[in-house]
Order: sequence, then C-alpha cells, then structure tokens
Amino acid sequence: MNILLREAKILDPQSPHHNKVVNIHIKDGQIAAIDKKEHKADTIIEAKGLLLSAGWFDMKSHFNDPGNEHKEDLASGAAAAAKGGFTGVATLPNTSPVVQTKGNVEYVLSKSKSYLIDIYPMAAVTLDTNGEDLTEMLDLHAAGAVAFTDGEKPIWHTDMMLKSLIYLQKIGGLLINQAEDQLLTRFGSMNEGTVSTILGLKGMPTLAEHLMIKRDLDLLKYAGGKIHFSNISSKESVNLIKKAKKKGLQVTCDVSIHHLIHTDEDLMGYDSHYKINPPLRTEKDRKALIKGLQEGVIDVIVTAHTPQDEENKKLEFDLAGFGISGLQTMLPSLLKLGKELEPSLWIEKVTTNPRSILKLDLPTIKENQIANLTLFDPKAKWTLNDQSNKSKSRNSPFFNQELTGKVKAVCNGAQFQTFE
Repeated sequence: MNILLREAKILDPQSPHHNKVVNIHIKDGQIAAIDKKEHKADTIIEAKGLLLSAGWFDMKSHFNDPGNEHKEDLASGAAAAAKGGFTGVATLPNTSPVVQTKGNVEYVLSKSKSYLIDIYPMAAVTLDTNGEDLTEMLDLHAAGAVAFTDGEKPIWHTDMMLKSLIYLQKIGGLLINQAEDQLLTRFGSMNEGTVSTILGLKGMPTLAEHLMIKRDLDLLKYAGGKIHFSNISSKESVNLIKKAKKKGLQVTCDVSIHHLIHTDEDLMGYDSHYKINPPLRTEKDRKALIKGLQEGVIDVIVTAHTPQDEENKKLEFDLAGFGISGLQTMLPSLLKLGKELEPSLWIEKVTTNPRSILKLDLPTIKENQIANLTLFDPKAKWTLNDQSNKSKSRNSPFFNQELTGKVKAVCNGAQFQTFE
C-alpha cells in the first residue's frame, strides 16, 4: 500500500491539521506524512474539494447473522457500511440464536476478520433478550463483547436492570438500553399525536420513553455504574438526560439520523418505509434533538440500520415491520441538516464519540498513526438503486432517489477501497 491523497481538507478536531488542505501519504497502512509536498505513490487520488475525516463508526446496526441472512449477513452489512463511510460497526445481539454465549461472540469476530470494516459484537443482557434471566456477562466481555444490551428490546425487568448495573461495574462494562415501556406502546405503529389521530392508527406515546429513562436514571443513582440510552426520540428525553449529566451521573445517549431529518408528518401517505421504533416524533421533538446535539447532551448519531425484506414492509401500515436500512445513506442524511448541524458539529458524533463510549482505540489524522479514514465529497450526486445498494434489503425511503453527498474512499489500516 502506497497511496497519496492530494489536496484533501481534513475534518478532524483531534488532529493538528484540522480544517487544513494538505497531501496525505499512506504507506503500509500508516499515515507516513501530512504536508504540502509531493510523495511518490503507486496510487494518487485527486482529493481537491473533498473532506477527509477519521473513519466513521456506527453504534447501532442489525446485521441479522446468524438466523436471518436473507435480510442481511455480515458480508453484505460490512459492504454497505464501508460504502456508507464506516470503518467500524457495533452490531446488535438480536440474531437467531441471540448473541449470548462466548461461541456467539466468537462467531461474529472470526467472520469479520476478512472484511474491510471492523465489526464489534454487543451481547445480550438477558437470555434470549426476554428480560428474565441474566447472561454470563463477565464471560461474554472476556470473549470480546464491547457492550451489553437487549438491542431492539428494552430491559423491562427492574431487578435485571439493577443487577446488570452492579455486575458490570466489575469490568467497567457499558449497559445500553432502548427506553420503552412496551405495555404503553403495545399494538402501536407510530407516534401518538395529531397525525396518528388523522390516520386512525394506534399511537406510541413519548411517555413510554420518559418513564423508562426516569426509572433507569433512578437505578443508576442508586447502584452506580454507567448507562447509555439508545435511540432517544423526544424533547423530554433530552431534558432528563441533560439534568442527569449535570448531576454527575455516568450517562450517555445516541439518536438515530432518521429522527433528525424526518417527523411523523412523513407518514401521512402510510409509507411503511418511515415506520421505525421508536417512531418518528413531532417537529418540536426533532428540533429538541438537534439542540441536544449542539449542546453536547446527545453524544452519538447512529444509523439504526434495520434491514427488512419486502414481505415485512409491503403490508398494511400497522402490520409492516419496523426499521430503515440506513448505512449507505448516512452522509446524504447528515448533509440534509445543513446549517442546523454542520459537519464541524456532527463529525465527532460519528467518529470519536462512539468509540470513546465503547472504550475502543480512537483514530485521528496524524503522522505515524494507523490510517483509519473516510474520504467524502459533500457535493457529489448519486442514486440509491439496485446497482449502488450493497445491502440485501431495500427498505429505505430514499430508494431510487438522487442524493447529495458521496463517500469516495475508506481506509482501515492495510485495507483501502475507493468507490465510483
């Protein structure tokens, strides 16, 4: 590997070259030089007008492998992630079987060695993610699990939540919960509010999220430890977490890109591509989430990549499955935010922050560092279609639409790939 990126603008607040236009010489998987000089290279990439950041990391993706490989498998998920600009992904345990044994963790880690991106398995907190009996979390940590979560299911059992917070303190482990009181959201298919009333659909109230967050914060204050709230979606959730941080509690959170650019009004046409959980909320909630990112209350932006086959989406709205396939459209979606959230604000939310929360090595653009990089063009246009889509699933509201913002290349150590 001997590559020269010519005249790229670096976007990395951790780098001394932040906001500078320079040449980056990559040799044998490392950044050999960052300057304005010409370097001999086997491959020269003209990067004028392009932005170069540390490699992106997604903290919430379904790869469905093993068990539902017809929706996505590790290979297709890795390919979609790389083309979306990611060099690392943390995968949810909601597979079949659930990632809850050392063998399950080792299966993901062993298969991921052959891919361009790094895949980090998160393991289940409770057996089969049913919320009733704890997994062997200490053994799973030793096997390589980077965090513990029941994924798309909330940890509803209060005693299990309390014990998990206590047990994980022995290893400094991270507990992740998607805050939802499922008794309040049962049979619901979208946000409870004016739009759900107009459409005649059962709503899912924000109260279901707030109650769970309040419960977990009280348990955190009581037991100690640390907790990460996954996929928060409402104004009140932002306020609760903001207050908890001010009190010194070890709490972090993320928001999906979908909740930053869409609202429940996008469901007026009963388009099941917009059906996700937690559901799209109101414009008031969306603006509060943006403000939460600006103020540092929300630490991470995730894709919440949830592949679904057509049989799960081409149904009556209330019967359709939840989820959007979001890895490849992360950059165009972020750029849709425009001045609300400029790249200088969101870049850490998709690079260093998720890795820091998971205690992973932090890539940065400095000489003699491993080259973990994402090169992207914020103005290039492309279309997500059957030719460009690397995922096995097509459940995206952007399918067959022209999008602005394209990843041109990713580098992960000795592996480098460009995209046309």
